[in-house]
Amino acid sequence: MLKIHILSKYHSSGPSSRYRFFQFIPSLEKDALKVSVAPFFDKKYINNLFSQKIKLSFNEVAKAYFKRFETLLLNQNYDLLWIEKEALPWIPAFLENSLYKSSIPYVLDFDDAVFHRYDQHPNPLVKGFLSNKISKIMSRSSVVVAGNRYIADYAHKAGTKKVKIIPTVVDLSKYTVKETFNSRSFKIGWVGSPSTSRHISIAARALKDFCRNNDIEFTAIGAVQKDINKIPGKLIPWNAETETEELTRFDVGIMPLPDTPWEKGKCGFKIIQYMAAGLPVIASPVGVNSEIVDHGISGFLASSTKEWVKYLGILKGDPELRRTMGVAGRGIVEEKYSLEMVAPKLISILKKAAEA
Repeated sequence: MLKIHILSKYHSSGPSSRYRFFQFIPSLEKDALKVSVAPFFDKKYINNLFSQKIKLSFNEVAKAYFKRFETLLLNQNYDLLWIEKEALPWIPAFLENSLYKSSIPYVLDFDDAVFHRYDQHPNPLVKGFLSNKISKIMSRSSVVVAGNRYIADYAHKAGTKKVKIIPTVVDLSKYTVKETFNSRSFKIGWVGSPSTSRHISIAARALKDFCRNNDIEFTAIGAVQKDINKIPGKLIPWNAETETEELTRFDVGIMPLPDTPWEKGKCGFKIIQYMAAGLPVIASPVGVNSEIVDHGISGFLASSTKEWVKYLGILKGDPELRRTMGVAGRGIVEEKYSLEMVAPKLISILKKAAEA
């Protein structure tokens, strides 16, 4: 029985870790793989993050690093390390690489362009010491699992032996498909976290103008209040238990994004969630968004305030179009972005890496 040890960044309540790692564990165990997990940040950190209390004490940070050092140095009872992004954030590559045992292969998994956290950092010391960190640990890995082509291209340039693209996917059994769209009201929805709600500003002007009508409502799940203050609407705290139910209350899901290097590394997960719930989408044509959204079929790609207003107006005035786009989007998720379809591919990648 192959033993896989996961070094996730977060506890299972952290979205990136939950969808890139934890949701695959039942499939891995069903395939006779033994899995253990050691998150870097615990559940308390995630709770603080979503309550916008993101400052950690020195003792909490030191504890997280100590546990991770302990895992790499002392706990070697496994055949493969599967690591979320990097084992030791803000630690130079030479030190992190020195802790990996040559006899144990490791797989790096990326759903964000974290290399830009270092190579575009405003502090010249950070940039000088860490700008090449991610490329160096990538080059020594057995496989880099990239959430999109942008990250995969970076890994190839870093000299990584094997690079595989695995999108961030959903468990469709948890998503109810919205079937009824009416013309009496129109609900525009956004879902995310405090770290991404600043992106709403890309569509803020359009939303502000469009939501002045009494029959239009904007709802943001998991956002920071200041990011939606200028938009008529409401804020709903993110809750893992009610997230998918809340999505079905939307008539359209939106994913505005600025066109920056960091955002090009995003995996378009909000779009995938909307489409899994049978919703039409409107998104900025940045990075992988342009690959996920079939413009005019499952939703629209909006490049300007004028286009955001235009496409919101089209969908508001045509409930049947919203329904057919939702059906098309659900089909795309079933074919390309579902746990059922992607899990076997990921399992094959991990088994081959461990056996090699």
